[in-house]
Parts: sequence; structure tokens; C-alpha cells
Amino acid sequence: MTAMHRTLVWLKRDLRHRDHAPLYAAQAAGAFEAASATTGATASATTSATAYASASVGSSAALYVIEPEWLASPEFSPSHLHFTLQCLAELRRDLSALGLPLLVRVGAVPAVFEELRREFDFTQLFSHEETGPGWTYARDIAVAHWCQARGVAWQEWPQTGVVRRLRTRQGWAGRWAQRMNAAALPAPVGFRGAPLAMTDLPTLASLGVAPVTQALQAAGESAAWAELHGFLQGRASGYRRALSSPLTAESGCSRLSPHLAFGSISMRDVHQATQAAITTTPDRALAYALRGFAGRLRWHCHFMQKLEDEPAIEHQNFARAFDGLREDDFNAARFEAWCAGRTGYPMVDACMRSLVATGWLNFRMRAMLVSFAAYHLWLHWRQPGLFLARQFLDFEPGIHWSQMQMQSGTTGINTLRIYSPAKQAREHDPHGEFVRRWVPEFGTPHYPAPIVDERQALAFAKDRMYGQRATPEARAEASAVQHKHGSRKSGLPPSGMQRKTSTKAIAPSPQGELF
Repeated sequence: MTAMHRTLVWLKRDLRHRDHAPLYAAQAAGAFEAASATTGATASATTSATAYASASVGSSAALYVIEPEWLASPEFSPSHLHFTLQCLAELRRDLSALGLPLLVRVGAVPAVFEELRREFDFTQLFSHEETGPGWTYARDIAVAHWCQARGVAWQEWPQTGVVRRLRTRQGWAGRWAQRMNAAALPAPVGFRGAPLAMTDLPTLASLGVAPVTQALQAAGESAAWAELHGFLQGRASGYRRALSSPLTAESGCSRLSPHLAFGSISMRDVHQATQAAITTTPDRALAYALRGFAGRLRWHCHFMQKLEDEPAIEHQNFARAFDGLREDDFNAARFEAWCAGRTGYPMVDACMRSLVATGWLNFRMRAMLVSFAAYHLWLHWRQPGLFLARQFLDFEPGIHWSQMQMQSGTTGINTLRIYSPAKQAREHDPHGEFVRRWVPEFGTPHYPAPIVDERQALAFAKDRMYGQRATPEARAEASAVQHKHGSRKSGLPPSGMQRKTSTKAIAPSPQGELF
């Protein structure tokens, strides 16, 4: 008789049950092995221990681990944990209804696995791949060693367009399209679940985490699908116009970015639903708006691929020719004023205060905040990046660190994007509504004077940046960075159309909203 396997599905940033390869594989394995066990079973199960072993044969369980390394990481925010726990609560209900227990444990992953094996002697570990901060890479290495030492077969599946061990960016967009156009996996219908008791979910207080102060959007798989349906069925109609202003982007953008970051909906489901809406809607304006959104889904994975290919960009400049340019000039007082929304530039301060209060800000205003920190305040991107990571509910490491460097000018290949706060206010808050909402003291003696003189600050920044970019070392390095990380012509038809060739780049306008 074929040996039976017991499967553990390890959940990370994939908190859903639809289009979920590890769950689908666990269900399929359980069904196959349950059938095998039925045909080869004996009637000798007379003791409770034997009964448990019989029930566990070919069975599955799911596990989410709250890791101390995550809680201690400099990017971590209580809002991230709150959103995760809300996702887990819904997912646990959904999986329990299908017969699969979802365990939530606290600790280092190998240690949690070791303890769990005393309750559930799993022989297979199924999970999605993850492109995350360096501590997640170190953890995965430890998990691989643990599995090898104990004879546990670990299988991983991709869940985005990110390609592991990618040798060249040539043809990357085609591979992305192949993955995203493949049939989405159906939701599981039932599991042969292991007989494991589930304890109550931990709370922020029980984990020693400070309470959430941000007004966050709803979490979970049902909330993700509600956002997607609302967007595709009409809310997207003004997307291309609405995404630039903080006044209109709040409702005009998809608001799917936290759900994609935590995996409460899959990129493939979003892509395919968007393509279906483009081809079926009779509303030409809506189809036009959705084509713009569809292109930005590719951009999401394009930036994540950069971190996958070069994990060091979390800590060091893309182009090492820029090392030392800002680091030694870091001004803590300027940084603290920027974090507090007290720079004396009302549009900058309004955007920062809005972000800190809600956990979300549209992409153009995010870019302005980073540009202001990098050029006006001459701050190296690492510390501002950590602060923003803690504010963004939708923190996605690959996108975040790539964007921090691009907007700070340290990639060596992108055009310097220096945003004028006054110009952004004139164009995107012409009547001062957004500024009055978030900076009510503007125009009174309580509002600070500008922390820097804009003309002098930008003259200094441009002189330093353009001078460095002109050096032979920077020019030579830019070519290497472009070869490894630069976008390519996609060769794909525009979204929702069937033309065989196109020279459209994989990335949309760099001023565009990612989601």
C-alpha cells in the first residue's frame, strides 16, 4: 500500500482560500489518500491512539505563525498585525466550514514546526513563495534545513508574477502574462482535516503590541472581493483622472493594495476579473479606465522582482556610486519634522498627517513625500522608508524599497523626479480643501515657517545629484543596473485587446497610481 502523507499548509502573505495552490494541493492529496486508505484499511483500530493515527492518515492542517522577528522588525506596525488577525478570523471560519483546522501559533517558525509535529506528525509542507525583507529569507533558509533534517518534503508555489532565480529580464512580461492568464484555481470544497484543537486567536494586547490608532479599511477575503467588484462595476470610471488628487483618489482608486499585500485576494483573480470587465462592459469610458489599471498590475510585480533579484536594495543603494552622498548629512531635526507633518509646507504636512491617520495615501502624494525628504531635506532614503513602511497598511517590501530608491534618485537609471509641493497643491487641491482638513492651523501663528528654503535646498540637491550622475563610475554602473533591473518592451497586446504585437512598456507612466 502507498505510504500516506500528512500535509501542513503554511500560510504567510496569502490569507485567502480562493486561487490558493497550497490549499488546493492539500485538498487534492487528502482526497486521493483518503480513497487509498479506504481501499486498504483494516479493522484493527481499537485504541484511542490507533484511532487518532487512522484519522490523521492523509489528513491536513493549516498554520499561520506570528513571528517575533516580524514583531521586532523596523517595518512592523500594529496596523499590519491588526489587519492580519482580521484576515485570519474570516479565513479560519471559511476553512473550518470545509473541515480544515487553521492553527495560529506564536514563535520562530522552525520551533513552532517542531512543537506541532508532536501533535500532528506532518510529512509534507505546502506554502507559497514569498518576496519579503531579509529576515524572511533567513527564516526560509532555516525552514529548509529543518525540513531536510526531519524528512519533511517542502513544496512552494508562486502566487505573483515574481520569478525565482531569474537569469534575465528578457521575456519577463510574457512569463507574467502566462501566469496571470492561466486558469485560476477553484476554491476548495472540503478537506480531510486533522483532529487538532484550535485556540482563540491572540490579540494585540496579548502579544504586547500597542493598540491601533489608524482608521483602517476593512480586512479579509470578502472585503477584498467587495472592493474589486465595486471598482470594476463603476467606481473605476474616473480612475485615470481621480488617482492623482488625494481628494478623489480615496474613492477613485481600487483600494486593493492592502489585500494584495496580505494576500486576501490573488493577483491572478484581480487581473482576470479586470480583463473580463474590460471586454464585456458597454461603457467605453470604464473600459478605458480599466486598461490603465490593468497595466499597473504588471508594474506591481515588476518592482517586486527587483527585490527578489537583489535583496540588498532593502539596505543599500541600487547604484553604489551614490554611497555616501546623503548618509553623512542626515539631519535628525528635519526628519522628525517631516514625520510629524510639521515642515511648514502645507501640502506635504497634510499628506503626512492623512497617511499617519488612515494608513493610506495615493501614489502621487507618496512620491511627493519621498521626493521632499530626498531633495528638499536631503535625507537618505532608509530612515524615511522605515517610517513610511510603518504607516502604509499596504506595505509591500519589493515595491516599497524600489520606489524609495527611484523617488530618491539612487537607482542611477531613472529620471530625477523632484515634486514642487506648491505645484501639487495648485493642481490637486486647488481650493485648499485637503490642506484645511488635515492642517487646520495653516495660516495661523501656530503653523511653523518652512523648515528649508526651497530654492536653496533644490539648488544644492540638483548640484550634488547631477554632479554624481555625470561621473564615469555612475555612468558605467547605470548600464549594469538597467540590464539587470530595467523594464523591457512587453510585446503584449494592450489590456483587453487582441493585437499580436505592441511596443508598450511593461510599466505605465511613473506618475501613475499603482492600485
